[in-house]
Amino acid sequence: MSKLSILVARAIFPETIARLAQCFEVTANQSDDLWDRATLIEKLRGKAGVFTTGGERIDAELLAACPDLRICANMAVGYNNFDLAAMTAAGVLGTNTPDVLTETTADFGFALLLATARRLTESEHFLRAGQWNKWAFDMFAGAEVNGSTLGILGMGRIGQGIARRGAHGFGMNVIYHNRSRLDAATEAACKARYVDKATLLREADHLVLVLPYSPASHHAIGAAELAQMKPTATLVNVARGGIVDDAALAQALRERRIAAAGLDVFEGEPRVHPDLLTVPNVVLTPHIASATVRTRRAMADLAADNLINFLTQGQPKTPLNPEALAGARR
Repeated sequence: MSKLSILVARAIFPETIARLAQCFEVTANQSDDLWDRATLIEKLRGKAGVFTTGGERIDAELLAACPDLRICANMAVGYNNFDLAAMTAAGVLGTNTPDVLTETTADFGFALLLATARRLTESEHFLRAGQWNKWAFDMFAGAEVNGSTLGILGMGRIGQGIARRGAHGFGMNVIYHNRSRLDAATEAACKARYVDKATLLREADHLVLVLPYSPASHHAIGAAELAQMKPTATLVNVARGGIVDDAALAQALRERRIAAAGLDVFEGEPRVHPDLLTVPNVVLTPHIASATVRTRRAMADLAADNLINFLTQGQPKTPLNPEALAGARR
């Protein structure tokens, strides 16, 4: 019996390619070329599955052009690159990689908070430029973290991990806003208090964004929201680009209407709004919150598991739209 064919859209671990090749005919992209849309569609024709990494847009147009496609396995917890409604209508399953990156991403989120609050990027640039010629009592004096108020917008697994680090490790007063309130036991474990969004913006000394991207959350933090924050507050985004209006944020930073920001994700990434590159009070990292070797391997393994389990047994591990299974392409 001939093997089904799949596409791996970006470079991944060679061991993952070898594992997939035991089950499928694999077309890989180990040179990590950035395919345009037409090339992606051409590469996908005749493929039963695709291993994506979050940047490949799967929508009705692509699905219509690739009638053999049955599963799109994202090596990411976010899936705003998937038009799930179109995929479900076409009988195409989407999967992601939740849980395996929770703690690593929470670690990074808190590291970015600390770097932002304590002005690490500004001070390093100052030192590297040879400008440090004396000590001063107020040199790069930043914001207090210990005992301050940590606000979290989006209290899923990663948000809860950041809350636990803040409450238990740094004695922070944790407040949060979410689409739905957590149960009492989870709130107690996180030492977190539910508030409305206006209160979150007004009271947080450090606001961390960990909500999924959707049309409803587009520019959830824009000029109006930034105006409600303390001028001494910091903002950290480890969620998705587009949740923050980057242009409005750059202006608020330049005018010191908030103290600083730390961003791991950007609207239109890998492009970064040019105004963000010219303000000193922002820490910028290239979407690396889950970037440890162990975690990235776990993400690749789970994406591969989804492809193998679904295409060989019909049983994906982490389906996003299980209703698609009823009308799944065969």
